[in-house]
Amino acid sequence: MRSARTTCLGLLGLVFLGAPALASAEEIPAPTVRVKAAAVAIPGFPGTGNFYGKGADVEATLEIEGSGYGATAQNPKGSPPPISAVNVYLPRGVRLHRSGFASCTEATLKNIGPSGCPKKSIASALGSALGEVTFGSERVPEPTSLQAFFAPGGGLLFYTQGSSPVSLEVVSTGKYVRSSGKYSWELEALVPPVTTVPGAPLASVSKIHLKAGAAFRAHGKVVPYGTVPKKGECPKGGFFGKTEVTFGGMFGREREFGISPKTVTNVIRVPCPRR
Repeated sequence: MRSARTTCLGLLGLVFLGAPALASAEEIPAPTVRVKAAAVAIPGFPGTGNFYGKGADVEATLEIEGSGYGATAQNPKGSPPPISAVNVYLPRGVRLHRSGFASCTEATLKNIGPSGCPKKSIASALGSALGEVTFGSERVPEPTSLQAFFAPGGGLLFYTQGSSPVSLEVVSTGKYVRSSGKYSWELEALVPPVTTVPGAPLASVSKIHLKAGAAFRAHGKVVPYGTVPKKGECPKGGFFGKTEVTFGGMFGREREFGISPKTVTNVIRVPCPRR
């Protein structure tokens, strides 16, 4: 049944993030990115949340406003350019416990979907992303679901699925690398270009919401994927977090977006836990 959608997916594999630009890179201003993030409880695991040294999910929202890409007669201002990468820096003191979780492969997500992944490979609740795609002569919104899964070797896979106005399934990859200074880990996520039809502008993204994290029980104890820093590790004014969102880029071959890259950086402060 999924193979029957191969042609559609091939077209959509170009819908969510790249295609020939209708304006030069100089004419496309850098988008505005607003970021909100907080440590929250892991559903089903009492005692987790924004507490010193405890397991927690990270709930984050990115709102993107921009113009100049994919302009049409109906939408002369255009949309934000397509995203090609998102880097997320976690505060110093955050600890990741990656052993004990299962993993899902990129091939499984592409050929079967999330139903083919082990339950212990789920790395986030079901989130959402609001895209903008070219449909006919118009630039229209495309609501999608978004969910993260643990990948072999300690990485992450992000599965995006939409059905209207076009059908799309996109898998993005991510990996954690050690950071320093104000940060403990950096998540480096790469987003593939996605287009609706050959020659049309690639899809853009205007909003992302995801609550990432997981836990399981072993020998009567909760084993979380990530824990809040311990007491004494939170600097005055709160933890530091940072996002780097890159739009466009000429990487060649399968990651060609057709416009020069522009990166927008946001540094945020997250209040220290009260207890």
